Amino acid sequence: MVRDSGAAPAGARLSSQDAILNAARSLVGEKGYDGMAISDLSAQCGLPPSSIYYHFGNKLGVLSALLERTFEELHAAFPNPSSFDDREPLERLEAWFSAACASLDRRPDYLQLLVAISIGPQKDAEAVQATVRRIRDYAHASWVDALTPIFAPNGGKNNEALVEQLAVLGRALTDGLSVANNFDGASYSSQVAPFVSLVRGLAAQRAAGAKRKR
Repeated sequence: MVRDSGAAPAGARLSSQDAILNAARSLVGEKGYDGMAISDLSAQCGLPPSSIYYHFGNKLGVLSALLERTFEELHAAFPNPSSFDDREPLERLEAWFSAACASLDRRPDYLQLLVAISIGPQKDAEAVQATVRRIRDYAHASWVDALTPIFAPNGGKNNEALVEQLAVLGRALTDGLSVANNFDGASYSSQVAPFVSLVRGLAAQRAAGAKRKR
């Protein structure tokens, strides 16, 4: 009998692939990728090892497929900054970041999975690197989109460089919160106000500096 790991709606019948991937997500979170054996995966999902090999080839194939599904789920769950284009730039950033953090609070396992695989040798596998890069690039592009109207609405090399730096900082903040959430129970949403306050202060400082130069 296939066990339901909670990723599908109650009463929904899981495909064999989904059952295996749900079990893998749980085991990677508990033991890390290196600590997850095919036998563990078989026991967790209720399917024989032959079914796992048939669908994914090997353990790395399971991880690659899990990462790909995670990217699809992240893409579906996360709002796009353009969804809030009817707001002023700072309010747009706050609304987007609030919605993004609420999504992560509902499913913290998304980023926890990425952190878990980042510390093992499997991170160097080409298939893993490609999907992780897509996830990271998508997050970075979202931050750039959210910050550009505030700091670089009219372009400019220095302004665009600042946006890039802040986008890296924003992504690093959520990375770090995935660890804090796991160990301390800190929510992603708890950091929305402090980060937005930082951005507001920086925006005000740059606006005042621009006035003095006129």
